[in-house]
Amino acid sequence: MTTFLLEPLIFLQDFLSLLMHDDKFHGESYEDAAPDKLEASINHVRISIGTSWTRQLRSLLLVPIFKSLVALCLIISLLVFVEGVYMNLVVLYVKLFKRKPEKIYKWEPMPEDIELGHESYPMVLVQIPMYNEKEVLQLSISAACRLIWPMDRLIIQVLDDSTDQTIKELMNTECAKWESRGVNIKCERRDNRNGYKAGALKQGMKHNYVKLCNYVVIFDADFQPEPDYLQRSVPFLVHNPEVALVQARWRFMNANKCLMTRIQEMSLNYHFMAEQESGSTRHAFFSFNGTAGVWRMAAMEEAGGWHDRTTVEDMDLAVRAGLLGWKFVFLSDLTVKSELPSKFKAFRFQQHRWSCGPANLFRKMIMEIIRNKRVTIWKKLYMMYSFFFLRKIIVHCFTFFFYCVILPTSVFFPEVNIPAWSTFYIPSMITLCIVIATPRSFYLVIFWILFENVMSMHRTKGTFIGILERGRVNEWIVTEKLGDALKTKLLPRTGKPSNGFFERVNTKEIMVGTYILCCACYGLAFGNTFLYLYLFMQAVAFLVSGVGFVGT
Repeated sequence: MTTFLLEPLIFLQDFLSLLMHDDKFHGESYEDAAPDKLEASINHVRISIGTSWTRQLRSLLLVPIFKSLVALCLIISLLVFVEGVYMNLVVLYVKLFKRKPEKIYKWEPMPEDIELGHESYPMVLVQIPMYNEKEVLQLSISAACRLIWPMDRLIIQVLDDSTDQTIKELMNTECAKWESRGVNIKCERRDNRNGYKAGALKQGMKHNYVKLCNYVVIFDADFQPEPDYLQRSVPFLVHNPEVALVQARWRFMNANKCLMTRIQEMSLNYHFMAEQESGSTRHAFFSFNGTAGVWRMAAMEEAGGWHDRTTVEDMDLAVRAGLLGWKFVFLSDLTVKSELPSKFKAFRFQQHRWSCGPANLFRKMIMEIIRNKRVTIWKKLYMMYSFFFLRKIIVHCFTFFFYCVILPTSVFFPEVNIPAWSTFYIPSMITLCIVIATPRSFYLVIFWILFENVMSMHRTKGTFIGILERGRVNEWIVTEKLGDALKTKLLPRTGKPSNGFFERVNTKEIMVGTYILCCACYGLAFGNTFLYLYLFMQAVAFLVSGVGFVGT
């Protein structure tokens, strides 16, 4: 019975070894070490297979294919490195020569005119889109109503898509409270959620009182601006008619909640420091972050307003306005408090949207960018290659396939050389640049690398879904927010109760983690490098994420 069970397994093991192993088998050539035939007995039926063709299959097909994949990854690695160096050099130039927006664009405080009074101030509309935001509605509304701006020149518009009647009543109560204090606040509702956030913003722009406004500010439900936000941002638009957007930086009030939020803070700080600041300085173009930004109404109207064709309506609007020649300004010194997702599932949904949406938008707008005649060829190339192709598509796919597929699989192909500069030197330099944006988290760099590789799997999946426009391409799941629940354990639990361990299990992470673990064990047993050390750590990161022990 034992022989009956083991012999087919040994046969399969030997067959795979012949396919995957080096031309030298423990110092002996295949001709000496490998048998001419593999044989096994199943149900007393003898089967055999010749081994010469497997050696030919490996040398003529598998090894060349793997070498080609490695070469492609090396080329992409260089492209990503050059792009990172370019962005960081621009940031270094800004820091060394103090090229702040106040020096590039005209800026001065809003003038006080005794005769005109508040008429010298432009009308500003503040939009706050919400959907069942029980935990944060009071925080966000109160922060918007405390903005320092003449009351008769400011309109607060709460766009409530909530389906929970209790939350609707809380919203009405909060709006009524601030209205009684003299704030011009309006709560607008619609009878459907078509277009999600973009649909709500678009519907909000149709009200007659909006036509009185010169500028519109968008704050997501968890964003809490400082009182001087408008005083510091609006003057850029008032004094520079070519500027369409002023974007503030995000500051995270729950960054210390858990390891996952600390890692998110590192990634987003680098995004603002490198991508946004370099884009603003060098090209006067970057992606609107969807919140904490002030738009010129005329620019929005010329660009066609809000579109709901993708899940990144903010990027869609920014690209269309950029193609019309409008300029964007990023203010790194102006920060707005916000909340990071502290639950792994919520973070995964958010990353799916942030990777799927840009890829889908690239598919929809590539020809529009190519045909555009209102911007320079260099700006179009920047949009197509750097902004979209490299940062929004290639980086996600490269990170997953190289560090989580190619490197682990390389233990089976020792004859294929992967140079150290691609596996250690370049990644180390890129990581160092990223960590500089958040110096206090330098000691977490290993965790950041491993977790970013885990998340690259979901970003890659989202990217392919967006490019191919399949499956969950238009899926929009609102990121769960906890608000004040972050500060106390006395508040009741929010959301649906957990069903225990099996609800937290993520099969994709477990499958990839198991494969990398097998590669690590193989590398430890037969390899001649220390690659297995990295593979063991990466496997643990996938498996820990797979069983849900990430976040809060």
